[in-house]
Amino acid sequence: MSKADNMLAILWMLKTGQRVTAQRIAEELEIHIRTVYRYIDALCASGVPILSDPGHNGGYSLLQSFTAAPLFFDLEEQKALIHAAKFAGEAGYPFGEALDRAVDKLRRYTNPEQKSRISRHEEGLEVIPSLPNAALAGVLQELETGAADGLSLQLEYHKGFGESSPTTRLIDPYGLVYWKGRWYIVAYCHLRSEIRSFRADRVRCLLRTEETFRRPENFSARTFLMKSLMPEEDDGSERILIRVRGQAQALTDLSRHHLIAPALEECSAEELRFRVEASSILRYLPYVLLSFGTSIRVVEPARLREKQLALAEELAAHYRTEEPL
Repeated sequence: MSKADNMLAILWMLKTGQRVTAQRIAEELEIHIRTVYRYIDALCASGVPILSDPGHNGGYSLLQSFTAAPLFFDLEEQKALIHAAKFAGEAGYPFGEALDRAVDKLRRYTNPEQKSRISRHEEGLEVIPSLPNAALAGVLQELETGAADGLSLQLEYHKGFGESSPTTRLIDPYGLVYWKGRWYIVAYCHLRSEIRSFRADRVRCLLRTEETFRRPENFSARTFLMKSLMPEEDDGSERILIRVRGQAQALTDLSRHHLIAPALEECSAEELRFRVEASSILRYLPYVLLSFGTSIRVVEPARLREKQLALAEELAAHYRTEEPL
């Protein structure tokens, strides 16, 4: 480890509240005991109140008031950080190795009682991670670096199903956003001359350029992404009442959908009512409702019921044929 890491490690060892000998520090950190003395002197010179007790049961310790300083984490903070690391891993956080090292330091420089309590809390919460995607992690790291350092990036982007070939784009990455199991990069697209959002898992051949940019002041990538995914705001046009009946749990889940929750008027165990613009009825709503299968049924309007039926028949016809895609 570097000198800074070793000095921080010594602080964590002293933070346990027990006296620690120079010999034990040397053995733990695998450094010479004279190096330990130099690090202790350097810490004292920087203002850290290290107490030295000579004798058979002596050793180094920190002044009690210093152990409560913001540099250290209490049990609740340690627990929260370890739990947060688990959730970050599930989301495919691109800097997982650095996060694991930080958590390892929390575990390493605690006394046996603290370590036991942390382990109990850690075992009490489990997160099932997604399948690892090394290629995506590398893309996310480059996108985050580009956003932080103001570096323009060149990439190939696949729009998704039906796209014959990828497009090469130059972007100014403004920020990464994680939402509903996917990573998005919000960026200024030089090809389209406007700010757009891109799915990170569809990015290929990412390259840094020598071009730099400055992100607009007070710009929020999160706000932009949510506005781009939500239906357009009401412009005064008529909003159509949608009535859906079905199983209670299905109706509850539907009411929480990000496209429906803002338009909700009533939600009971038997029926859901909400209003949307006429243009949205056949554009996105049928596909949302279709994902709930037979657990729900559209009561009105009739044209939405007809669209649901047409989609179901189209899907059935697709699976009746043996033609290759």
